Amino acid sequence: MKALLIGGTGTISSGISRKLCELGWELYLLNRGTRNDRVCPGAKVLTGDINMEEGQVANLIAEMDFDVVVDFIAFVPEQLERDVRLFSGKTRQFIFISSASAYQKPLNHYRITESTPLSNPLWEYSRNKIACENYLMGEYRKNGFPCTIIRPSHTYDDRYLPVAVHGRKGAWQVIDRILKGKPVIVHGDGSSLWTLTHSDDFAKAFCGIMGNPLAIGETFNITSDESLTWNQIYDRIGAALGKEVIKYHVATNFLSACDPEYIGTLAGDKANTVVFDNAKIKRLVPEFIATIGFDEGARRCVRYLLDNPIAQVPDLDFDAFCDRIVYALENAKGAFFASIAK
Repeated sequence: MKALLIGGTGTISSGISRKLCELGWELYLLNRGTRNDRVCPGAKVLTGDINMEEGQVANLIAEMDFDVVVDFIAFVPEQLERDVRLFSGKTRQFIFISSASAYQKPLNHYRITESTPLSNPLWEYSRNKIACENYLMGEYRKNGFPCTIIRPSHTYDDRYLPVAVHGRKGAWQVIDRILKGKPVIVHGDGSSLWTLTHSDDFAKAFCGIMGNPLAIGETFNITSDESLTWNQIYDRIGAALGKEVIKYHVATNFLSACDPEYIGTLAGDKANTVVFDNAKIKRLVPEFIATIGFDEGARRCVRYLLDNPIAQVPDLDFDAFCDRIVYALENAKGAFFASIAK
């Protein structure tokens, strides 16, 4: 079997690349060639920027056909229109990575199946993914384009520690605050449920539907079955570090007012309790079981961060943001009690 992964070196796709190589697939990765250290042995790299050089990519694949093409880096319908131009007649299956954040916000029911309505007025990223899905399914119905849609939730690997509130430079500053005994911001009261999936587990299910004709024209959730509160998630990170996490709970609305970036990522995503029903993917891939719980996942992530100084990227702006939030709320609390004492 022959596959082309557009991307192939990211958080989700790296695990899939490794799994496909283990399974003996003939694997090609199409990307800009800037992460060659993440290319699994046995994969062949086609170097090109699909978002900038459609003609060059068309030339690269002119004499090639694939059993499966997967686009990990499409976010707007125009990118999928390009994919349809490039791969119509050249693949038996095209897989699009959508997002579970596309599901209805706020949810009418906490348990999410593939039939849960798609509607997220709070996050443009999610609305674009919905538009991508609508376009692809239209192409399937009108022209028989052989698409499959996957909706992952919060998928992580050893290099990417999943936290809810962080800055633009990643999770290290959160770890740094924990190590220094500084309070770490947790949205709400930390009791909403969240689902984390390690990319190695994700790859088991994903590779099981690659090349499966029963997946054509279908949409699938792929997540772990483990649901944790955000308080539990941060406690597991603290346990991996050997440190108690001083959790400072802040209302999502307040965080969003202080930084509008959090409207989408929190109110439109992580502040909602989500529990996923994986029955549909398990019908096609009955051997799929997610076995990496977040206690182990957190240890892996922390080990990577502590062992690799290059991953320890300071984010002083985010650190100052956290300090300002805590200072403002503590001052407000003090002023309230002072007013009572008068």
